[in-house]
Formats: sequence, structure tokens, C-alpha cells
Amino acid sequence: MQTRRPRFVVPKPTLLACALAGCLALGAPLAFAQSTGATLRGDAAGGAEITATNTATGLVRRVTAASDGSYTLANLPPGTYTVTAAGGATQTVTLSVAQTAELNLTAGGEVAPTLEGVTVTALALPEVKTSEVGGTVSTKIINTIPQTTRNFLEFADVIPGVAFSINPDNGTTKLQGGAQSASNINVYIDGVGQKNYVLQGGITGQDSSRGNPFPQLGIGEYKVITQNYKAEYDQVSSAAVTAVTKSGTNEFHGEVFDSYTGDSWRAMTPSEHADGDKVQTHEKEYGLAFGGPIIRDEMHFFFTYEAKDFVTPAAVVEGSNAPGPLPPAAVDEIGPTSLPFHEDLYFGKIDFSPNESELFELTAKYRHETQRDNVGDQQAPSFGTDILNNEKRADLRWLHTSDRWQNDAHITWEDTTWGPRPLQNGDAFIYALAADNNRVLLETGAGANFQNKGQQGPAFQDDFSLTDLQWNGDHLVKTGIKYKEVKLSTQEINPANPQFFFNVTSAGADQDPYKAFFGTPLAGIGNGTAESKNKQFGAYIQDDWQINEHLTLNLGVRWDYEETPSYLNYRTPADVVAAFGSQDPNAPAGQTYAQTLALGGININDYISNGNNRDAIKDEWQPRLGFSYDLNGDQQHVFFGGIGRSYDRDSFDYMQLEESKATFPSYEVFFNSPNGLPCDTTASNCVNWDPRFYDINQLRSLVSPTGGGREIDLLNNNLKVPYSDQASIGMRNQVGDWNTSVAVSRIVSKDGFAFILGNRRPDGSFFGTGGDAGYGQPWGFPIQPFGTLILGKNGIETKSNSLLLSLDKPYTKASGWGVTVAYTYTDAEENRKSGEHYALDEPDITDYPFLTSSGVAKHRLVATGIIDGPWGMTYSGKLTLQTPIPISDIACFGAAAPCLPHATDSVGTGRFIAGGQIFGIREVDLAANKDFDLTGGVTMYMRLDLFNVFNFKNYSDFNTNWGANGVYNPVVTAVTSGNMYTYPRTLKLQLGFRF
Repeated sequence: MQTRRPRFVVPKPTLLACALAGCLALGAPLAFAQSTGATLRGDAAGGAEITATNTATGLVRRVTAASDGSYTLANLPPGTYTVTAAGGATQTVTLSVAQTAELNLTAGGEVAPTLEGVTVTALALPEVKTSEVGGTVSTKIINTIPQTTRNFLEFADVIPGVAFSINPDNGTTKLQGGAQSASNINVYIDGVGQKNYVLQGGITGQDSSRGNPFPQLGIGEYKVITQNYKAEYDQVSSAAVTAVTKSGTNEFHGEVFDSYTGDSWRAMTPSEHADGDKVQTHEKEYGLAFGGPIIRDEMHFFFTYEAKDFVTPAAVVEGSNAPGPLPPAAVDEIGPTSLPFHEDLYFGKIDFSPNESELFELTAKYRHETQRDNVGDQQAPSFGTDILNNEKRADLRWLHTSDRWQNDAHITWEDTTWGPRPLQNGDAFIYALAADNNRVLLETGAGANFQNKGQQGPAFQDDFSLTDLQWNGDHLVKTGIKYKEVKLSTQEINPANPQFFFNVTSAGADQDPYKAFFGTPLAGIGNGTAESKNKQFGAYIQDDWQINEHLTLNLGVRWDYEETPSYLNYRTPADVVAAFGSQDPNAPAGQTYAQTLALGGININDYISNGNNRDAIKDEWQPRLGFSYDLNGDQQHVFFGGIGRSYDRDSFDYMQLEESKATFPSYEVFFNSPNGLPCDTTASNCVNWDPRFYDINQLRSLVSPTGGGREIDLLNNNLKVPYSDQASIGMRNQVGDWNTSVAVSRIVSKDGFAFILGNRRPDGSFFGTGGDAGYGQPWGFPIQPFGTLILGKNGIETKSNSLLLSLDKPYTKASGWGVTVAYTYTDAEENRKSGEHYALDEPDITDYPFLTSSGVAKHRLVATGIIDGPWGMTYSGKLTLQTPIPISDIACFGAAAPCLPHATDSVGTGRFIAGGQIFGIREVDLAANKDFDLTGGVTMYMRLDLFNVFNFKNYSDFNTNWGANGVYNPVVTAVTSGNMYTYPRTLKLQLGFRF
């Protein structure tokens, strides 16, 4: 037997500080990973050996209790364990992902109530003593509750404070925490962050995708933390999800499944009702998983594959308030249509534990998608885009466990690419209202979107933990640092095809276009590409300090740092710098553009880079402080709370525009024609229309081949990193089999990235006067010989106050039923429309007022239920109620008044039980499961899901009339032939075999 060392006891605070500093020194060359492992703490006889054995894999972990009987088993893979104290009790417990559990083992066999996700004798109990706000999504919920997609994140909304949604226009999905956008989340799988550094969506592969980030058959369970996460979590400012993947066991098991739904299995969409016919659609999902032993109790394997094959309905609708008819060819494209999508997902895992101290894991994931996008609403099928979405990830893990400390190391690799392509090449024909700020009625013809974007590189990460420090209580101290190199790359050729705009009047669409929007590569300079080899570094230290049976403190701080060379080393082109120092031709003699901008409050030197005047941010200090107080020491009534700061990051998709726009500029040219809208003949970009301009080469001949007249994009030399400050306080209770939680929280996010319009009139003003007040942005005042000036800076903010309520009765075989209820009240405001980063309608982002958030519903209720019925059937259901998400836009309501940012309530159907508010979403989903035992240990199962049982019309397209004659009087009406937030009533069948 291995010799056990005495428990490490720290006699005074100064020695504790030295120990913590030593942890950082030990981890110095490494990096950290977010833990998915469980921690088991408790009391036994002093000096007793505690052994935990995984019942499925044979993994064994041992520690020796201190002289006072306390013990800690850290970073146990989630699962069921037989826990034995020498000379004491033996208990079988189930540990959940990223949980801390308490189990007291005494000589008499007494077992204390469980804490934080540990199940004793098959009882599943929730987290109790934690300062984090969130909860765990169990395997039972994943396998049973009705599910529209096989995206495992769809179940996250059983936790208050998060919302999973499906874009009604194209079927894409996203997970959002609070009032912040989906880009502010992060998902950690087996301890490795999946952050998207280039695109939106928060995690790689989820920007504009109907696909899943991971095969659901490979997910065991996951934890959702909406705020006040511990210091180990990085690159996140809203919700954090930490998931654990399945592993092989000592027994060979597998599963295959196939599911289907199609147009004959669903009700008509509103658009199909208006058209009088259904679009042929289908959704097929299929896959398999199997795993087992390679060497019993030592080495196991697991593999899974899942695929999606979708044809999803969409609706093309003409923009509101069209004064006249569109051409017949354009009208033919209005109505119901469909979007194809295919995805292949692979995941494999091998684990090896040669002895009780070592665990090795090797995992790999591959994702491949093809998808049709940019169809629906005002985008016709011909205007569509095909998107390729590929992702490769690998992770080699080494976990070393000692009696007093533990080290968890990862070497990872990632390679992701995302590439939209126009469905067809040629010319686009866009029908718009020129007098209404070029508001689009319908886009047809060749699409504009051509991009190549991705990230690639390795990382080396590590956690180092001291598991048995004692000083005024028990400490579990965890520390680590991170280093990552990742190459970020983009190519953006937008528009890839020329876009011709036709004005629509009461007589219909003009015969000739009034403008064209197109791009051109700069000869010998570039083709819209940008690349940056980023370096990321971070460090943290976390102390989970159990002072006594009542009070636990979670004390942590982290620091992050990132270098983006393409931004730091960028040099503003000399001809652009010279232009700012040249005479502004619209201003008095001697007044340069730089002086004009200064009159408008812009110091252009803040945006001109010489390659040496930009520094990476070094002050990303993030304290994370929390507590829990067990009122009676019996885990029945626990107060909890915390405060903290968390930094996210600036998306490379924004930071690269300074470089890529300089190599593939886009231009607007206006046309004079007797059959179209005339342009200002004194303007340099006004030419006489000629049909030869439908040839892109002829069109490009109208602009400078060296970039004259191009848009100038510049970034502030002192860009900051977006962050959120979080505070919460609440109480958890256990009442019999029921668990309740109530919390109030406040989250303030700042320094979100925004683009503003830099153009100014000669007197420095932004808006015009008189009749020009409504559309007074200074578009006609470019920086000659170039065009529009776009400036990137920080300044977007959100503020939200929330009430989070949850009620949970876990499912058990003994009771045969389970219930979850999650209610979230959110009072949120923002200074820019949710998800929008261009702020070109006001002089500066600071000039935008704080309005009701357009990214989150005020009330949201999600309830689920599971019950075992007769004949071996299991029934489940999900109820979703949500008040309408407000509409936010630049409101125009008459020439006598300027167009200003406004937000107004939306509309829906039905009534909400609180406050008489109108529903934005009402949905009831049901499912029925039945297992059939076959010979040879094989089980066949059948599952029926019925979505939107009552076929509620949850409209998502709206027309907004903001008022007239200078009077603000918003009226919102639903487009009853448009899209919905939810599916129409749909039946889905799934068949499978388990063995």
C-alpha cells in the first residue's frame, strides 16, 4: 500500500499566503482548464483511508482523512461511486458535473444529507452550498424532455436566466444569457473552452448555423452558470456552460437511432396558409454511439456519430408599406420556400488509468456542415447563400492525483472554418424605397456574401490544486495559468456581386436602377484578407474555504491578456493619413479634414496608428467573491450571494475590418436615368445610366483602381475589452423532495464594440437642419479622395435587474415523476439595439439613449414534467410562456421630426397571467417514450414528440408605424403571413435500439 503523508496544516495566515503564491509558481509554465470534475468533501474517522471506486469504469481514488476526520476527493469524473471509509461506512453516491458534494462517513455508518449534486442511494439532489447562480441539466432531462433539435444546449432554459431560441427565418439556433448577446457566452466541454474568436454566436460553429456544437449522444450532463462563476472561467461575460462527455465503461454498450418529421407531419405555416399550399420539407436525424472496455478497469473507448438532414420552411415577404407593385418576376419569389441543411458530427474518446494516481484521456471531434442561408423575410430564394462550416478539435488530458495535491493538464488543438458563398453569381436586383432611407422591400438575384473565416492553433493548459489545506477551516485551493496561440484569419469580399437598387413608387418599380453597390480588389494590394497570430495568457487563483458547517466562502481572482498583432502593428496607410491633413473643400480655406472632425468631437489622432502607438490591455483583473450560509447546518435552508467581474473579448470579425476594407473596398455609384430616380449631378459618384454597367468590369471602371473613393475603416488606438460586473443574492431550500431557489441579480456590461459614422459637415455638425433633419447623417461629406469614414470604438452597454425563481422535484424511479419550473423576470435596458454593432444614426455611441432591451423578454416561464405511465410508457412535457421582446429601431415619424432611436412593445396572442402583458410565445410540447425488451440484452425504443400542441401562432415578423406628422405614436402589427418564433404543430418520430 502506498505510504500516506500527514495532512498539510497551515498554522497562520502568512504561511497560507506563501502557499498560494507557491501554487502560481508551480503552474507557471502551464495553463488552466475549466473543471468538469466533481469534488467530494466530508468527515470520517481521523486518519481513515477514504476510497472511491467508479462502478462503471473501475477508476479508484484514495485519500487519507485528517486528524479531525475531514477529507477531500477532488476532480472525480462525474458518475456513480462506491465510497468507503476504512473502519466506517460504505455508500454508493452519484456525482454530477462540476459539483461539490458533502458525504460524512462515520464508524456507525451514519451518512449525512447530500450536498451540491451528490446522490446517495440513487437520490438525485441539487446544488445547495454554492455561490454560483445556475443549475445542472441531468441526463434524464436530456433523454426525455421534448426537443425540437438535437442541440444539447436546447435544455439549458430549464435554468432561470438563459434562453435557447431558434431563428424563425432560417432555423439557426443560439443560447443567450440575460440581456447580453449570444456572443457573450462560453461553453466548456471536458474543461476546454469552445470560444469563437472570429465570429458571433459565442462558440465555434454556431454563427448562423442550424447545426449542433456537439453530438448529443456524447454528452453526459452539463451545468449552466448564469453569473458569479468561479475564477477558473474565462472569456465569458454572460452564461457559462460546462459539459462532460460520456466515456466507455467495463461493459460494451451501444445505441442507434433515427428520427423523422416532414411536411405531411406538420400544420401549415402562416406563409403557407396565405399561399394556399405547403412547401415540401423534412427533418431527418440519425446516429449511433458505442463504447466499452479495452482493458477492464484500466482502458475504455467511446465513439459517436450524428447527422442532420433538413429541408426547413421559410417565408419570403415583401417589406411593409410598399407604395406600388413589384415586377412579376420578383413577386414570383414571394411566399413560402425552404432551406436545405446537412451536418455530420463525429466524436471519439479513449481513457486510460494505469494506476490510482493517473488518468489519461484522448478525445477528438469533427464537424462538417453545408447550409442554405440568407433566404426569408425580404430575401428571395435567388439571393441565397451556401455556407460551409467545418470544425476539428483534439484534446489530450493527463490528470495526476496525489494524497495532498492534483494536477490536470491538457494539450489541445482546434481548426475551424466558416465560408459563405453566393448561391449564384451575376447581378442582384434590390427593390427599395429611396425616400425612406433606402428601406428594402425585396432582394433578388445574385447574393452579396462571400467570406472565409476561421481560427487555428494549439493550447497548453493545466489546473493545479491543493486539496487539504487547513487554517480556520478547510481550503480547496486551485490555481493555474494559460497560454494559447491561435491564428485568426478572414477573407471578406462583400459584396461579391454588384447590387443594383430600384426605387419603387405608386406606379411600381423603376425600369432603371438609381444606384449600385459593389466591391473591387485593389491591384497589387490585397483581396479582402486579414490574418493575426494571437497569443492569449491568463492566470487565476481560487480558494473554496469551508469555515464551518454554516459558512463557505468562494474567493478568487483571475487576470487575462491577449495580443492581436494585426491590430497592434497596423499602420494606417500614408495616403489616408495625408487625406486628413488636406483641405476640406466644403470648409473655409485652411481648414483640414482633421480640424473639421475636431469641431465634431473627433480627434482623428486617436484612430491613426503608426505601428507603435497601440498596446494590448494589461489591466483585466477580475475578482470573483461569493459565499453560502447554511442557516441550520443541515443543508435545508441556504443563503448565497456573490459579486464579480468577468472580461470577454473583442471579436476579430470587427477588428479585421480596418485591414480588409483597405484591400477590397466597396463603393456606391448613383445613376441618372429618365426611367429611374435622378441623382445629384454635382456629386462625383453620379453618372448617367448605361445598361453596360450590368457588367461588373464596366461598373468597376467608374471608380479608382487604387482605392480612391473607398470606405475608410479605422479603430481606436486604445480599444478596451468588454466586461460585465455581476452581483446576486438569494436563498435555496429543500422541502421534502422539492428544491427551491430564489435570487435577485444585477448585471452591468460595458465597453461593447461599436462602429460610428465619422463623417462631419464643415462646421463639425452631424445632423442637417430644416427639411433635412429626418435623414441628416452627413453621408455626402466624405474624406476626399476617399469615401465614408467608419470608426470603431467601445461604448455599447447593457444593464439588467433580474428575479430568478426555480422549483425542482427530481425524477426518481421510486416516485416515477419529476418536475422543473424556471421563471425569470428581467428589467433590462441597452444603449444600442441588441446584437447590433453599427451605430451610424447618431454622432457617437454615447449619444444613443438607454432604451428597453430588445434582446430579452421581461417575463419568461419554462416548466417541464416527466411521469411514468402504464404499459412501461414514460410521458413528458414542456411549457414555454414568454412576453413579447420589444422592438427597437431608428424611428422616423415625419419630416418635421428627426429619426431617433426608440423602443416599443411588440404584440402577440393571448394574455400573460402577470401584469396583463401579451404573450410573445406560447408553446406546449409533449413526448411519449416506450421501451421494448428484445432478446440478447437489446432494447428497442420508440419516441413521439408533438411540438406546439395547440398550434399557437407565435408571429415573429412585425410592421411598425412609428407615427406621422412629427408625432410619435408607434403602432405594431404582426405579419400574419410571415414567420413564427416556433414550429407550427409538428409530430416527430424517433426509433432506436440500445444494447
